[in-house]
Amino acid sequence: MTSPTPTTDRRPATGTWSLIHAERAALAADLEELTEQRWATQSLCERFTVREVLAHLTAGASLNPVRWMAGVIRCRFDFDRQVAMRLAEHVGATPADTLARFRRVITSTTKPPLPIVAMLGETIVHGEDIRRPLGIERDYPVTTLTTVADYYQGSDLPVLARRRVRGLRLTATDGPFTAGVGPWVSGTTMALVMAMAGRAPYCDELDGDGVAILRERHAPARQ
Repeated sequence: MTSPTPTTDRRPATGTWSLIHAERAALAADLEELTEQRWATQSLCERFTVREVLAHLTAGASLNPVRWMAGVIRCRFDFDRQVAMRLAEHVGATPADTLARFRRVITSTTKPPLPIVAMLGETIVHGEDIRRPLGIERDYPVTTLTTVADYYQGSDLPVLARRRVRGLRLTATDGPFTAGVGPWVSGTTMALVMAMAGRAPYCDELDGDGVAILRERHAPARQ
């Protein structure tokens, strides 16, 4: 996750927050019957289990700009260290505690210094980071996914999405999203969002002569 900088959100705040709250509620419901063993499943985030990703979402919904900056200073501008510190604050003693803490922030409108639509992207992407390894499927509203796709194709906050798809033409097969000029990349809006967010497995769900380029941009840097 790149370091966020203060910015102005140009989208209607009330409508975007309602989408965030709906996605948080859906995720909490999906995890309600999860066994303790499955909480330890590796998420699509390389460093975190699904339980830790949920705690990370709770942290994001609990952190205002002042507390965010205080943490940055405390961690000496090591943003990964700040993420780990905040995760530890919100993970709780048990998986049930982790889920209960997340439920308490479902309707929160607290956020770090990021656009509100970026918070929607975090909720969607991390929701899939959790659901996919667990084999849980969600029928996301295409309008919600399109909002995130439109934002990601033009922004590098909080993930380097714009840089990742620069010079590519993106086209959704299940909705109105389209962006860019260049080699073609086509797939569901969900697959495009996740690929833009850096989740390489979703490249397997995409078609077009630009997929090889996108896949290369997901590859680890060669030493």
